[in-house]
Amino acid sequence: METFEGYVEHVIFRNAENGYTVFLLKTAVEITAVGILPEITEGENIRVTGEWVDHSAYGRQFKVTETEFLRPTDSESAERYLASGVIKGIGPALAKKIVDRFGDQTFIILESRCEELAKVKGISERKAQQISREILEKRDIREVTMFLQKYGVTAGLAVKIYKHFGQETYDVLRKNPYRLADEVYGIGFKTADEIALSQSGARVDSEFRINCGIRYTLQQASQNGHTCLPYEELIRLSAEVLGVSEEQVEHAMGELLISRRLIMKRREDRKYVFTERFYLMESHVAKGLMDLDVHDHVKQELLEKRMAEVEEEEGIVLDEIQKKAVSSAFSHGLLIITGGPGTGKTTTLKSIIRMFELEGMEVLLAAPTGRAARRMKEATGHEASTIHRLLELAGAGDPGDEESMEGRATFRRNEQNPLEADAVIIDEASMIDIGLMNALVKAISVGTRLILVGDADQLPSVGPGNVLRDVIESGCFPVVKLERIFRQSEESDIVMNAHAIRAGRPVDVVKKSSDFFFIRRDPEHTVGATITLVRDKLPELLTRSFPGESIEDLIREIQVLVPMKKGPFGVQNLNQVLQQYLNPEDPMKAELSRGDITFREGDRVMQVRNDYQLEWSITGSRGVELEHGMGVFNGDCGYITRINHITDEVTVLFDESREVRYPFDQTDELDLAYALTIHKSQGSEYPAVVLPLNGGPRMLMNRNLLYTAVTRAKTCVVVVGSPECFLQMIENVSEQKRYSGLLWQLRDLKELKASMREGL
Repeated sequence: METFEGYVEHVIFRNAENGYTVFLLKTAVEITAVGILPEITEGENIRVTGEWVDHSAYGRQFKVTETEFLRPTDSESAERYLASGVIKGIGPALAKKIVDRFGDQTFIILESRCEELAKVKGISERKAQQISREILEKRDIREVTMFLQKYGVTAGLAVKIYKHFGQETYDVLRKNPYRLADEVYGIGFKTADEIALSQSGARVDSEFRINCGIRYTLQQASQNGHTCLPYEELIRLSAEVLGVSEEQVEHAMGELLISRRLIMKRREDRKYVFTERFYLMESHVAKGLMDLDVHDHVKQELLEKRMAEVEEEEGIVLDEIQKKAVSSAFSHGLLIITGGPGTGKTTTLKSIIRMFELEGMEVLLAAPTGRAARRMKEATGHEASTIHRLLELAGAGDPGDEESMEGRATFRRNEQNPLEADAVIIDEASMIDIGLMNALVKAISVGTRLILVGDADQLPSVGPGNVLRDVIESGCFPVVKLERIFRQSEESDIVMNAHAIRAGRPVDVVKKSSDFFFIRRDPEHTVGATITLVRDKLPELLTRSFPGESIEDLIREIQVLVPMKKGPFGVQNLNQVLQQYLNPEDPMKAELSRGDITFREGDRVMQVRNDYQLEWSITGSRGVELEHGMGVFNGDCGYITRINHITDEVTVLFDESREVRYPFDQTDELDLAYALTIHKSQGSEYPAVVLPLNGGPRMLMNRNLLYTAVTRAKTCVVVVGSPECFLQMIENVSEQKRYSGLLWQLRDLKELKASMREGL
């Protein structure tokens, strides 16, 4: 092992996620050094220990195994560091002024007597404090990063931990490392547990550790859509995570239940455990929906007259079920309209909206995603927004708030400031999770009608809860199910096959269709056929339906959908392969590596979690900002327009022309999106969908998933692989059980209301 001391002359490459860095170190000679390091900047003094290695492509390099950052102790090194631009507001000229005044004492002044900086011309007392804070923060971040890297925590996550806890970081690491798992996205219980067991002396069977493990198990369950777990299952899973006995978990569970940090309810002879947050959310949603369901008496003669006017005005004829939906929209405070593709949901909605307008009513339209809102606007001819924008997202709660760290948003529209409307219509309601429904219900006052439109046979929301299905199955509210397939839809094999799949009927896999194709391929050639379709065949086909659009734009609109994340036909593998063929390496395109993923300018990407603090802007043709807002959400897709290694930012252009700038250390919120899981595609519609199917886990290869995938396509569906696998999915009705409590809460309230009426 050898040791060198010098200053960083140039950073050649840095992976912001794992800290892998290539840099030139200026010693008596110039050294090319590589290694996993905390963030370094040009001009810094460091001491490195390691060994020489010979790289096949880059020659002799010094592989760093240990790093020590040295505080500049002379005026030359202090000026070099400050002049590098690492401290905001200090450039070469100001750096020289500071060093000219304080000389070799410069860094002692910066770290411990910052008020003296204000004696330098051009530096106010406020700026002096800001400079000192930034110097100390960079020092602390490096120390925290080096400490956490021993536990496999990446440089990017280490920075997040410091930014969340600040000066409290070491106190947290020493006294209660489990707060890392509770409060910092990306830090799992196991990492926090390793730190706790090795650093703070926590016992494996300590009550605090077991309490944290139980909450972690419930949190993991919410990632799979559950708002609760059966008691026995929670005990078993927690014991497996913690490596303790089920009896020890049960003992700790008792304390959590007594303190109301967890809530247990018995339903249908089985006990279920909720976090307080999810239990109260479902309780509030149940009460809010029951309160909204106000019955109005509307004269049938007036309704029929209005419907006739709308039919004549729009040139349509409503069938009896559609008329029932329109009538129910006027006579009920809450209505659910459900139906598959081609069953007249759009016509029904347009009729309801028009009749509300004829009565002088104010109507608001919204959907869970930007794409779904745009489709709603195009279909109805009325303005529609995302639910988040409708509720006026204000960001996340206090970073120290346990609930806000689970992704709770704050909205300006709420009980104190409800939406000003006579009716609110929500499309793609199957996508709404319990958190978003809770916020929506809070913002709708009694007397405002709420109409939920969706396809109950599609997959449930990505987030926790089973909202639409629970509301429908509760039997508490009027539900109109549109089932008739209209003549124009009968011409589409996409529509007809979707209904066949939903009904469990086999689909003709050899039929020559204009919009639904099967390409039989064995597993070895399925991926290759998918690439050829997306890059060469389908864009040519789509030019007939979308004349005037470029081939490049059409390729971007073709979506590959698959059931799973892993395996040869999973999104992880397909995204890397499709990126290689659709957006290959190019010296003119900047790149950024993060773990196993390389982002490249031009890549299609997706936001993988809700971030209520991310800011976006929409600019006009002359660069003038037209609109500004907050919040980018799980499943939002866009394209990387720029990777800037000077500002350490990745710029992504999302749907609705929203531009978002991600700091490099925040790109863990992005993933490639050439291929998506079917679950992530909910609420979106694509001109063409390609489904590579050639086997997979039975739990995922089911009818519900296939139905959702097929209904995402507007013009064309191509199934590549095994027709037998496709047909087996139609027969497989098994779905992953999703545990939630909204259904029970609604039925309890219904029984309570009924008993109160009987008492009167």
